[in-house]
Amino acid sequence: MIVTTLGTSSGVPTKQRNVSAAVVQASDSKDWWLIDCGEATQQQLLRTQLSLRHLRGICITHIHGDHCYGLPGLLASIAMNGRTDPLTIIAPQAIEQWLQATIDLTELRLTYSWSFYAAETLPEVNFDIMTVKTFPLSHRVPSHAYQFTQELTHTELNSEKLLSDGVPKGPLWGKIQRGENVQVGDREFLSEEYVTTSTAVLRAVICGDNDNPELLWDACEDCHLLLHEATYHNAFADKAQEYGHSYAEQVARFAEQRKLPHLVLTHFSSRYSAQSGPHSVATLRKEAQAHFSGQLDLASDFDRFEVKA
Repeated sequence: MIVTTLGTSSGVPTKQRNVSAAVVQASDSKDWWLIDCGEATQQQLLRTQLSLRHLRGICITHIHGDHCYGLPGLLASIAMNGRTDPLTIIAPQAIEQWLQATIDLTELRLTYSWSFYAAETLPEVNFDIMTVKTFPLSHRVPSHAYQFTQELTHTELNSEKLLSDGVPKGPLWGKIQRGENVQVGDREFLSEEYVTTSTAVLRAVICGDNDNPELLWDACEDCHLLLHEATYHNAFADKAQEYGHSYAEQVARFAEQRKLPHLVLTHFSSRYSAQSGPHSVATLRKEAQAHFSGQLDLASDFDRFEVKA
C-alpha cells in the first residue's frame, strides 16, 4: 500500500504546495482512492502515473473549500476520458447537496453513475480489495478520518519438496500453488502439502481537519501509518483551537502514546515556508521529533510513503 500526498497546504496554495489531497493505492494492484480534492488536484494527478481508469473511490473529509473545490472539475474530466464504470463517493452529507447542485447548474453530463455514501451514517464500505471505515473528528464543520485496510495473502511453494517427491518443475507447480491437486503417474500430489499460506494486514488512517487527535484512538488500532494535519506549531496552540486545527506537538504526543510506527504530518499553514527560520516547516519537524520516537515525515506534494506491516 502506498500513500501519496498531492496537496499539503492549509487553506490556500503556495508556490511549493497545493491544497489538500492524498491518494491511497492498494498493494499488488493499480486501484487507488482519492482522499480530498482541493482546487487543482486534477492538475496534480497529471504529474503522477496514476490512471483515472483505476480510481475506485473518492473520500472527502469535510466541506471546506480547500478540501473539495476540485471535485466537480475532476468528475468532469473523468467523464471526458470516457469512463463508464461506476464511481463511489464517500463524504459528509452536505457534499452531495453541493455536488448535485453544481452538476445541475453547470449541465455537467457524466458518462458513468456515481454512488454517494454519507460519512456521518456509514460505518464502512467494502471494496473487493480494500475496506474503508469512517471516524468522526472535531472541527468547525463535520469532519472525518478514513481508515484503509487491505488484507494480503501470500502463498509460498516448497520447491525442494516438490522436486524430491518427483514433481517436475513446470505448469504443475502453478496448479499446486493455486490450490489444485495434481496427478503424476499413479500418484496424487495434494496442494496443501506443498503450499504455505500467510496473511498480512496493512492499515493507514487519513485524516481531515481535526483539533482532537485523541478521537482517533480506535481508528489507529493496528495502524501502520497515520496522515494527520499539523497546521501550526505550539506557539499558535490557541489559534489552532479557535479554528479547529491541531499543532505538531499535539499530534506527536498522541502518536507516541498510541505507539504508532509511522506519523506523516501535512496541511501546513502558509506561514510555514520551505525556507529555514522560525516559521519554517523545520520548526514543526523539530517540535514533533521532541515528542515522537517513531518514523516521522513532514509531507511535501508528491511524496510517496509505503505502508509496511
